Amino acid sequence: MPLLSGLQDAVVNEAPQVVYLHGFASSPQSSKAGYLAERLLACGVALRRPDFNAPDFSTLTMTRMLAQLEAEVSGLPPGPVTLVGSSLGGTLAVLAADRLPRVSNLVLLAPAVMFAKPGHHLLPPERMEAWKREGRMAFFHYGFGVERFLDVAFYEDSLQYEPMDAVVAQPTWIYQGLRDASVDYRTVEQFARQRPHVRLTALDDDHSLAESLPLIWEGVRAMVGRRR
Repeated sequence: MPLLSGLQDAVVNEAPQVVYLHGFASSPQSSKAGYLAERLLACGVALRRPDFNAPDFSTLTMTRMLAQLEAEVSGLPPGPVTLVGSSLGGTLAVLAADRLPRVSNLVLLAPAVMFAKPGHHLLPPERMEAWKREGRMAFFHYGFGVERFLDVAFYEDSLQYEPMDAVVAQPTWIYQGLRDASVDYRTVEQFARQRPHVRLTALDDDHSLAESLPLIWEGVRAMVGRRR
């Protein structure tokens, strides 16, 4: 049976539940989210897209994101859930897979598995010291198109989470650009190498993965169709 036909048949019996987790300083209206939402809808699947900027970007923490995602998943109709996580949303997906039994599959797009950790190249020591000293720091927010302040509590809260140590037993497909200036391919490769059920696809693309969306869509469609 063709994959798309199988997915459409599954919709009749039990609609697949797919949740998109946007990245840091992004939004549910990102180009990747819109691209996937449009194609899933054509298959009869509604893509859920929680907004992790709410109620306020300045008070964002990983703990808050996990609570929001747990509430989102709890409110879905019965059945397995596929998480599609981009960048920091990929990290969130990994942490959620270790906590939420309903998560059946993961599709990770340039997952930021080392974000906000000491030594991260985007947060050099002098910038970290300024963040701690001032209590907040401005980041360009791609969802709003302007800079927005973020409390240092985001960084402090992130230290209690270690996605590299998360137990992720679900089938997982990762798409990672080799020209990504935000997420190091070697770190993602290390994450995948430790988990035999994870498939890593290296792409000649940057962090946006805009050039690879057709390939990513085929993976998302296949993963939704093979729900555990």
